[in-house]
Amino acid sequence: MMNIILEPLQFEFMRNAIIIGILMGILCAIVGTYMIVQQMGMMAHAISHSVVAGLPIAYVMGFSLSMGAAIAGILSAIMLATIEAYSRVKLDSAMALILSEFLAIGVTLISILPGANRIDLVNILFGNILGVNQNDLIMTLIITIFIVLSVILFYKELLLYTFDPIGAQAQGMRTQLYYMGLVTAITLTVVASLQTVGSLLVIAMLVGPGVTAYLLVKELHEMMIFGSIIGSISCIIGMYMSYYWDIPSGAAIVLVVFTFFFIAFLFSPSHGVLTRPDLKEQVTNTWQQLMHNQK
Repeated sequence: MMNIILEPLQFEFMRNAIIIGILMGILCAIVGTYMIVQQMGMMAHAISHSVVAGLPIAYVMGFSLSMGAAIAGILSAIMLATIEAYSRVKLDSAMALILSEFLAIGVTLISILPGANRIDLVNILFGNILGVNQNDLIMTLIITIFIVLSVILFYKELLLYTFDPIGAQAQGMRTQLYYMGLVTAITLTVVASLQTVGSLLVIAMLVGPGVTAYLLVKELHEMMIFGSIIGSISCIIGMYMSYYWDIPSGAAIVLVVFTFFFIAFLFSPSHGVLTRPDLKEQVTNTWQQLMHNQK
């Protein structure tokens, strides 16, 4: 048993992957908690697709791919806010349009810009945490420290804005500034996650640990703490699955995240389908009715 745990740690890439996995578990849980409460899941989905458009431009111009991804993500969020504010188009429709448009732009530019076809689109979309290097590790560490410190310093303000935005605005808080701050945090998290789980699967890391913690605890800070633990453990287990079973690391991590959610969904002391009396009775009655209709 100990040999199974220790053998992969002999390799530097595995040690780097575990460190960055723990950081991503913390980062995604903290940002994802606010995102869930604010119902910004589709916003994160749109941003995660939009960052692809910035990659080929940054590559051709000689800039960091992370910088190009961040600029594209923030630009897509600004476009979404503008469309919502100055047109009759609903936000969900605008998100569907923007995410597909930016993704199409990115794929097209990778095909036509000279040298841009060297970008590994598969790794960008699905991630490869076992291929992280020191630069990825440092960037993720900086983003995680920045987000954690921001949450600690502005926790009371974020708490008020999250649960009572009208009251926050009445007290003179610049709510639009906090909104853009959350959008920026989501964008930075997506950028940091590109190498880990990829732009298509990052939404699961943002939502999964937070939603699982939501079924287990009641307070916002408890959601962030439990979500961080769940996210970090999921990354570590997923990496070991990828190492021993030769499966994509990003997909393995997301599968573990969903497993934790499904367990909480069934057995949560306060919200579990199989443990909460009223829900248990409702599920039993529904199942009996279905069986009766089949006879």
